[in-house]
Amino acid sequence: MKKILLTLLLAAPAALLCAQNVGKGGITPEMLQEIRKAQPADQNATALRNALAGTSINQLAANPANPDASDTYFSHRVPSKGITDQHSSGRCWLFTGLNVMRAEMIREHGLGEFQFSQSYCFFYDQLEKANLFLQAVIDNAAKPMDDQLVEWLFKNPLSDGGTFCGVIDVVTKYGLVPAEVMPESYSANNTSRMASILSLKLREYGLTLRRAAAKGEKPAVLQKRKTEMLATVYRILAVCLGEPVQQFTWTLRNADGKPLGETKEYTPLSFYNEYIGKDLRGGYIMVMNDPSRPYHKTYTIDLDRHSYDGAQWTYLNLPMDEIKPLAIASICDSTMMYFSCDVGKFLDSKSGILSLRNYDYASLFSTDFPMNKAERISTFASASSHAMTLMAVDLDKEGRPRKWMVENSWGPTSGHHGHLIMTDEWFDEYMFRLVVDRKYVPAATLRLMEQEPVRLPAWDPLFAGEE
Repeated sequence: MKKILLTLLLAAPAALLCAQNVGKGGITPEMLQEIRKAQPADQNATALRNALAGTSINQLAANPANPDASDTYFSHRVPSKGITDQHSSGRCWLFTGLNVMRAEMIREHGLGEFQFSQSYCFFYDQLEKANLFLQAVIDNAAKPMDDQLVEWLFKNPLSDGGTFCGVIDVVTKYGLVPAEVMPESYSANNTSRMASILSLKLREYGLTLRRAAAKGEKPAVLQKRKTEMLATVYRILAVCLGEPVQQFTWTLRNADGKPLGETKEYTPLSFYNEYIGKDLRGGYIMVMNDPSRPYHKTYTIDLDRHSYDGAQWTYLNLPMDEIKPLAIASICDSTMMYFSCDVGKFLDSKSGILSLRNYDYASLFSTDFPMNKAERISTFASASSHAMTLMAVDLDKEGRPRKWMVENSWGPTSGHHGHLIMTDEWFDEYMFRLVVDRKYVPAATLRLMEQEPVRLPAWDPLFAGEE
């Protein structure tokens, strides 16, 4: 009897709370009745419900008369050889950055379908990100666990996603190797299980470091702990990806496989210096389009780097009519660019066409979707989700772009022969970031990069969907 009474007493406050909230924002029976009355009861509504019971929304909303679906001509296109495939991984940023560099190397030396080893770079990317997390935990150990930055760190201890600044951080520190020197493994192509194991271990280590710091351990002792932890991370990565090579022999060959020089021995850094050897950090600028913020201002994002000792990347926010001339100048000079966008919006994956006219959701659901780009960004409805290599533009007689094409990293059978084609209207709405060689940027625009950037938190809406 006492047990029953205690249960009733414990339940009483919740019951009272529920009673107090009735009619103050909840769906009442009267409101539900009004909602039901607003539903269409005609044959068209019934037919739609029946069709959607066994058909995808996109299939019913598809616009078969879309003229964008058949236009694949481009007036200006950077030559390319071979389509890469990131498989079931989030390494698009890495494939894209390496594709930009390999295109230059193929053009300069007349190579065939050459690739850099994505797995080699990915190994060090994951090791550096693990160190970035652990060191950030140490740096913020005095803050409570419910501090927003600490919470963000433990929610995001590791990721296989990234940006062009991550490519720079890894390549300039660890160099490059050809794909055949360190080929892809199963875990490189399918990163989710390895990532979950590493993330679990890093969260455990993060708590250990916080507890040690709370006990007053000296910085040198915390650093020793961190080094021991990273040794375990290295071991897991080596088991999953293979241990990175430190020296290798390689012969430069042309498209026909004939040697262009003698076989040489390289380190990854000496290989990078010989075949790329450009100032990646100072040679490019990153422009973005975010109409929710003032244009012609620079921005940087907390922890927007892949390594602790890497540089915070600075973004210059520009209107689209100032970004497009940069892209056009680069393509017309046969130079590909790192490009990121919200790829899932209005994508016809079969044809590889990105067009606002691909799907008519408004007619299907009898409602419109009026949010503009700024509103979609601020409400987390749209953000950069995928990086690809911008490599073609189709210009009209007045030099205005009609459509664009990117080299994707989803394999040669996806989309339009491994590429995606986007209309200029789609480009306006869902393009977010572009990395451009400084030589294609006007002096007045370069001067804008000299201003002190606005620092944004790691959880900013525009960067929440980081590619």
